[in-house]
Amino acid sequence: MWFGLDEHATREADQYDVLAMPWHSCYRPCVSLHVSDRPTGPRPLSVQGHSSCHRSCSRLYPLHSMTTIRMDNLVKRYGSVKAVNGIDLQIESGELFFLLGPSGCGKTTLLRMVAGFLEPSEGRLFFNDQDVTWLAANKRQTGMVFQSYALWPHMSVRQNVGYGLEVRKVATAELNRRVNDALEAVQMGALAERRPNELSGGQQQRVALARALVVEPSVVLLDEPLSNLDARLRQSMRSEIRRICKDHGLTGVYVTHDQEEALSMADRIALLRDGQIQQCGTPEGMYGRPESRFVAEFLGDTNLVAASICGKDGSDVLLETALGPLRSSCIPDNLPDAGNVTCSIRPEAFKAINLASSTGEIPVGTMAGQVSNRMFLGERCQLTVQCGEKDGSAIDVLEIGDAARRSAVGDAVAFQVSPEDVIILAD
Repeated sequence: MWFGLDEHATREADQYDVLAMPWHSCYRPCVSLHVSDRPTGPRPLSVQGHSSCHRSCSRLYPLHSMTTIRMDNLVKRYGSVKAVNGIDLQIESGELFFLLGPSGCGKTTLLRMVAGFLEPSEGRLFFNDQDVTWLAANKRQTGMVFQSYALWPHMSVRQNVGYGLEVRKVATAELNRRVNDALEAVQMGALAERRPNELSGGQQQRVALARALVVEPSVVLLDEPLSNLDARLRQSMRSEIRRICKDHGLTGVYVTHDQEEALSMADRIALLRDGQIQQCGTPEGMYGRPESRFVAEFLGDTNLVAASICGKDGSDVLLETALGPLRSSCIPDNLPDAGNVTCSIRPEAFKAINLASSTGEIPVGTMAGQVSNRMFLGERCQLTVQCGEKDGSAIDVLEIGDAARRSAVGDAVAFQVSPEDVIILAD
């Protein structure tokens, strides 16, 4: 979100080198810049002079529109390094979309390009059908929520929230109405006259969110907004941010490295590594059907089991592993008829069984062993079970409820896993 270029407003923006960006043409007469990696090709606007550019920008982007974001082969280079490497992605109108990944994966760089703080080295960015690749940040009708909140300490909550409207020279009556609405939306109306140092971390984050909402954006951008909060407060703010975005019909782009945050809040997730999307989908789909070892490990705990393909039974693949024979119904495209593969099995996929009471042949997917470690997690308990002497024969199992309280180190246990929970990875 743009708040003008005074000393306080630029403090947070300085981390994005706002004044060093190759801005929209209306700013180029004011700031002399040299940019070596600017994209080639025609620009969407050709205007001369500051005033004419401002009028074009105002017409270019209507207020309160539902916005779809489309990225076409976005690339951002820093010298020979591609921080973002060929991103093709569409974020639907009203969707809360997460950019997830480890530090240095390119997610923040991608968010800065959506915000207008960075220009891509290649590719195009569209809001609906409008090419905004070179449109200045303050013309994009976006709201930004920063990791560090970026509240002005000398201003009250009300003044912080309303400052962006003052810069836009909104009439006083309209300004007051919108500030009040934004404060009520985040349940901060009763604290409007307090200053930031009189607020808790969660309250400050609500004010930062209200400041982004008050300009009535069609897109809200959130850069790890909960990383400075304690665990309990993060949980409560997750549902609050999602509620606010949905209530206002906003398209939200949310950057985080916290997989739990992404899984619990997102409509869809793009998991990035080395500037590229590794997998994109719903939280349930990506957690339940990871396509690669990286995705399986990043999105929660998993057991990676080395296996060799030994045949097929209908649509299932039969596998030989150090745990014993397994069956998988979750297979990648173009799986060979033979060879070695890696399987992902989530700890909660193992179901405890009583082998002593079983009769007849033990089905494929059954394994027995001894508990070698126990980690109590409240209503859950994570067990490490040694199923044999071979390498790779230990598994992590998650038990819930009464079973979690019964298990102890040294106990003999047995488990079963269904074919749909044995996921053969593509790499």
